[in-house]
Amino acid sequence: MTPSSARSADTPVHDFVAIGVGPFNLGLACLTPTAELDGVFLDDKPEFDWHPGMMLDDSTLQTPFLSDLVTLADPTSPFSFLNYLKESGRLYAFYIRESFYPLRAEFSDYCRWAADRLGSIVRFGHRVTSVEYDEADGLYTVHAEHLPDGEHRAFRARKLVLGTGTPPHLPGPCQDLGGDLLHNSRYLEHKDALQRKKSITLIGSGQSAAEIYYDLLQDIDTHGYSLTWLTRSPRFFPLEYTKLTLEMTSPEYVDYFHSLPPDTRDSLVASQKNLYKGINSELIDAIFDLLYQKNRRAPCATRLMTNTALTDAAYDESAGTYTLGLRQEEQKRDFSLTTEGLILATGYRYQRPDFLDPITDRIEWDAQGRFAVRRDYSIDTSGQEIYVQNAELHTHGFVAPDLGMAAYRNSCIIRELLGREVYPVEQSIAFQEFTAPTDPPAAPATAPEAAL
Repeated sequence: MTPSSARSADTPVHDFVAIGVGPFNLGLACLTPTAELDGVFLDDKPEFDWHPGMMLDDSTLQTPFLSDLVTLADPTSPFSFLNYLKESGRLYAFYIRESFYPLRAEFSDYCRWAADRLGSIVRFGHRVTSVEYDEADGLYTVHAEHLPDGEHRAFRARKLVLGTGTPPHLPGPCQDLGGDLLHNSRYLEHKDALQRKKSITLIGSGQSAAEIYYDLLQDIDTHGYSLTWLTRSPRFFPLEYTKLTLEMTSPEYVDYFHSLPPDTRDSLVASQKNLYKGINSELIDAIFDLLYQKNRRAPCATRLMTNTALTDAAYDESAGTYTLGLRQEEQKRDFSLTTEGLILATGYRYQRPDFLDPITDRIEWDAQGRFAVRRDYSIDTSGQEIYVQNAELHTHGFVAPDLGMAAYRNSCIIRELLGREVYPVEQSIAFQEFTAPTDPPAAPATAPEAAL
């Protein structure tokens, strides 16, 4: 279908179409002033669903409840996490619990509660297939398949917001490997089958890997499997969560990061993984304590191996086993390991959606073929039509996937969509300075002499 064929008197023109409904675009939907902006949000899932394979009972967010969908932009919003607790009859229980960190499953329930209250602004079950631009009327046409009945639907809008998320990443040696290996995003649905195997190997170094290792270690005696945890990192890094480090999730630091040369930004992202990909320190301690308990009477059938890179992998279908080629990077020694179960907690990476193919000429790209994301989160050639959520790690730094900066980013995007500031966009919140001063620093004031 061409853009012109999508035009008709009964096809409304929206101010914007948002594609993808994860927490970031869901927060945008909750904050959108619908009396002033007409937006529609499309997602292919039948309902809101956020990392269902990692909803372990005791797993918590790594950010406080204030980093909900709306509060840091609008503390009075009816879509706040505290209002969700109040309406659910659980506000006092959360208060008595005395923890700023909601359970991950609880946060997912909250998001589903918010999505249910948004009405027709959010359309689940719509798989976007292509986006086209009509030069004649200056509008984008978003083509989507309505999955319940296979019907084609078209949505016309002046602007777009892309929030399609980051799909699971598999390391090169494991792509098209075969067998029943799984990314950690599918852990819970395959946990029972995993625990029937004689050996399980887990690869990864972040919070998800640690949560899965702890979960499997608890049941190791009951099921009798051996459990190996491999990481390329030199140690199991804790998430750095000190207060001056948290100031790096600030508008000033994003300004500073965005102003750096691309090569410098890429180097910084690679060096800052413990700022956003580390393990909660309490979980690291809990793992050690559980290992101590399990090994008190006899050695537990588990191994933790650092500095270990995956270099090769093969699957033996007849034996139902994987043989992993590994390298101890500091010793430069190669070895192999055979395992029945294989879990890859190897993170997520952004991929440009195929549905953008018809409008690639309207998007700014960097030298590596990534979105050239401006400071205001726009990526189109005009600088005022297409905006992205969590696709700007390389331009805005490690705050891109942080729930705590989502309301700030949405405040910025709404300002650009509407042409005025609806929610105050903070400019300066940090005590520290990230840039070199343009003027010589003033001399410190002299304290008055004490009176004699």
